Amino acid sequence: MKGKKIRSINFILWLSFLGFAAFIIILTWVFQATLLKTLFSDQFERDINEFGDDVYGVLKAEFRKPSEKPVPEYLFYIMNEKEDDYPAAKIYILKEDGDLMFPLLEDSSGARDEWQGYAEDKPEYALFNKVRQKLDENAGTDPVVMKMSDACYVYSAKLSAEDYSNLDEDAYLYISYSTEMSNMVYGHMTENLVLISIIVIFIALIISTLISMELTKPIAQITKAAKRMAKGDFTVDFTGRYAYAEMDSLAETLNYAKEEIGKSDELQKEVLANVTHDLKTPLTMIKAYASMIQEISGDNPQKRAKHTQVIIDESDRLTALVNDILNLSKIRSGMDSLKKETFNLSEFIHTVLERFEYLTEMQGYTLERDIEDELYTEADMEKMEQVIYNLVGNAVNYTGEDKKITVSLKRSGEGKIRFAVTDTGKGIPPEEISTIWDRYYRSAETHKRPIKGTGLGLSIVKTILIKHDFEYGVESEVGKGSTFFVLFPEK
Repeated sequence: MKGKKIRSINFILWLSFLGFAAFIIILTWVFQATLLKTLFSDQFERDINEFGDDVYGVLKAEFRKPSEKPVPEYLFYIMNEKEDDYPAAKIYILKEDGDLMFPLLEDSSGARDEWQGYAEDKPEYALFNKVRQKLDENAGTDPVVMKMSDACYVYSAKLSAEDYSNLDEDAYLYISYSTEMSNMVYGHMTENLVLISIIVIFIALIISTLISMELTKPIAQITKAAKRMAKGDFTVDFTGRYAYAEMDSLAETLNYAKEEIGKSDELQKEVLANVTHDLKTPLTMIKAYASMIQEISGDNPQKRAKHTQVIIDESDRLTALVNDILNLSKIRSGMDSLKKETFNLSEFIHTVLERFEYLTEMQGYTLERDIEDELYTEADMEKMEQVIYNLVGNAVNYTGEDKKITVSLKRSGEGKIRFAVTDTGKGIPPEEISTIWDRYYRSAETHKRPIKGTGLGLSIVKTILIKHDFEYGVESEVGKGSTFFVLFPEK
């Protein structure tokens, strides 16, 4: 029971939604932890490169002009101008030993107090030395951008006294770019993502539960009805107000199966009753006439012969019934395999029809033949003999007062040979057409039975033809008779 619950639709849907939610969450985390962080890092480098190149370009131009001061006042102007666009950037010009060349608090700018903290936050010498070594590796010709930590990027360039007349000694442009604000935003995004992950998982659980309940509700209804049917209640109805086309289709299929099983159940009961009756009748007759011979006609040769003939006839009938039941069972179970061979179907039908000649001679039946010569087919001859004999015998049983039966065999085109047996009886009502091939089918109309029969003839015909994969059927009109036909492959 525990294993069944694990494999239930409820559990599978719950697990699927949970897995999908987890996949989305993991994908989001991966995106934030890798792609988004990489995008931020690339953007930071682009920003500091753009800002640093602007400042460096201006410095290169200005330091070549004659000036009374080593660092012009416009650097303050640049910082004020760019503050809104690059609030996290700070510009320093450092000497070789790391001391500040800009900004200097004693510079006469008219607003030195606001740079007090700025100057006091000058880069540590260890960081500056690391950048200076990188510049020296590049021979001091190109600026460098370095990531000093997760919260700081540095743009730096060397200003050589040999190239700039306004410099008394070598200097270094050092622009620090803080990413603390971005890291703070990133941290808030991470916290929000954790909250969103919890909400998504919770919603996934609720949705999966609701959907699984909605999906399994009709399945539970159908299962309940199926259990009733399994107990023999064929009045159940699987149809209902389902929201899904698949459930409607399943309900229709189960209703069809219910009807067919119901028919099979009724047929089984009918077969049991008929077999019981058919076995009981000849056994009763045999016992009765055996007793009569023993008690009454034992010394009377004429009566004894008459009574023993009845016993023989009933024994033959009993044997035929048992043989038909056994043949039908063997064919349907697959135990009786087909032995196909090519043979002359025209001559074969003539041979089978000769067994009915006594009906024309002794009981006034007319057996018309419309059979083309030299038509060959491939089939099991023994089984086809049963098919032809049973179809003709069925026509004899149900033909009209004129006792006329027509047997035809003709090419029907497309490599087929059409064998047909037509009687002039009262025909088959449309509602009975689908049941005439069932075991022990009996028409509601009364009929004579001049030849011996067991009620299994058409069922045996159907089973044999299905085994051969031959087409067959019946055409009938009430009051005008019926035509049973089989399409044989022509060889």
